[in-house]
Parts: sequence; structure tokens; C-alpha cells
Amino acid sequence: MNSPEHAAESAATAPICSAKGCRTAAVWVLAWNNPKLHTPERRKTWLACDEHREHLSSFLGVRGFLKDVVTLTEWESSAEGH
Repeated sequence: MNSPEHAAESAATAPICSAKGCRTAAVWVLAWNNPKLHTPERRKTWLACDEHREHLSSFLGVRGFLKDVVTLTEWESSAEGH
């Protein structure tokens, strides 16, 4: 049942954007790794809303860390398939 309490709980646990100070729901997953610290197959993730996707991608890309950008839905679907 979708009671107001349940909706509030879902919103409270929904993934949020990783941009500093942003509390917007995440739509994107930015998969990255630092080759000086991580093995090539290792993927760390940042989450991004539509507004911050480009900024966060650019930050990681300039450093050569960005490996992939996919929607949160795609990321969750691929995780369930493993």
C-alpha cells in the first residue's frame, strides 16, 4: 500500500546526488576508478541528478577516472543480473 508514511520512507531512502549540498534524487550513475589505487576492473560510483551529471562527469573525466555513465535504472538492472 502506498500510504503517506511509506512514500516518505521511500523518499528518505532514495539514492541522492553526490554533488556537494545537493539533495535531489539521483538519476545517473558515474562509474569510475583511480588507476593508481584500484585494479582496472574495480568500479567506484558517484550518483548524479540531471543538473549535476555533466559537472561530476567532467570532474572525473579530466582526471582520467571516468569509465562509464549510465542511468540508475540501468545500473540497478545490471546489478540484479549478476
